[in-house]
Amino acid sequence: MEKKKEIKINSKYPSVVDLRKKAQKRIPKFAFEYLDGGCNEDVNLHKNTAEIRDIELLPYYLSKHTGSSMKTELFGHVYDAPFGIAPVGLQGLMWPNAPEILAKSAFEHNIPFILSTVTTSSIERISEITEGKAWFQLYHPTEDAVRDDIIKRAEAAECPVLVILCDVPTFGFRPRDVRNGLAMPPKMSVKNILQILGKPNWAMQTLIHGQPNFETLKPYMPKGLDLAQLGKFMDKTFSGRLNEEKIKPIRDMWKGKLVIKGVANEADAESAIKLGLDGIIVSNHGGRQLDAGESTIKPLTRIAAKYGDQIKVMMDSGLRGGPDIARTMASGAEFTFMGRSFMYGVAALGAKGGDHTISLLKTELQQVMEQICCEEVKDFPNHLI
Repeated sequence: MEKKKEIKINSKYPSVVDLRKKAQKRIPKFAFEYLDGGCNEDVNLHKNTAEIRDIELLPYYLSKHTGSSMKTELFGHVYDAPFGIAPVGLQGLMWPNAPEILAKSAFEHNIPFILSTVTTSSIERISEITEGKAWFQLYHPTEDAVRDDIIKRAEAAECPVLVILCDVPTFGFRPRDVRNGLAMPPKMSVKNILQILGKPNWAMQTLIHGQPNFETLKPYMPKGLDLAQLGKFMDKTFSGRLNEEKIKPIRDMWKGKLVIKGVANEADAESAIKLGLDGIIVSNHGGRQLDAGESTIKPLTRIAAKYGDQIKVMMDSGLRGGPDIARTMASGAEFTFMGRSFMYGVAALGAKGGDHTISLLKTELQQVMEQICCEEVKDFPNHLI
């Protein structure tokens, strides 16, 4: 029997903006600024959302309408909505147990959850929660042995989709994180300790669940690393820059669907097709890597028009609500992902945050579809002005 999650929304937080405000009040400043900020001067962070919202949709009010369905087929699975939860690093720093909360909610609502290599839950734990439905994003290791072992673990965990990340050839320069001395675990400066003391609920939950760690990476990490050693380990273990030579062995090894995330131009999209990948996620890492680049909606529109019939074209970065999902789908995306919106929800509402945020986005998107007389997700481009 088909499982359908009941839609319930906390009326105190009827928008992602409300969740963001609550999250800011509820978690330490260093954790919120890590989540909320972009790189350099935040130009692309703000441009991402602003330029999505330049898009306008055309409603048809006198057309016959028999109802609207958000159901979306992707890689052989029919999801209940055309959006999923994007990978986010250090989720447990922002709210304890955050990856588990979001993975469980995604599974219950039948939308995809993507686990990051550098977040705070293991591949195996998230697979257990989602009954093997979660996707996994691979941050490319320097050593082939580590790469191969992580991929084998994802395969054993029955992950249906492997996402390889291409837009972190170097770490983004994020002034807030520099000022906050952000590391994993966070640097315990007097300033940070005072911030923690000011958020007793966050501190108590962190105490209950324990200090967050890179759970997927534990088997490859020497024991007892201090902060300085941890930074060196990360620099030594991962090489973010991808190329065809690095992707080919992954394609040969991974028998499931393979997606590349971080594509921002037509040339890289064409390379992904030639390498036999199944999908691309047009992304600029939420404005956290290159402040001087384009917003995501611009290359998405070009790539979808040119290559949408050859490969699944998806998008993240800048979406904050149901109307943004609709605008992006109308511009050619087959599916969308959001990171910050869900983390705001969990930081604001804890264990109830995932369910609330998904329900909110479903409600907003359903309203847009019915308003413009869009019966199926694939019809969104017919409403693009």
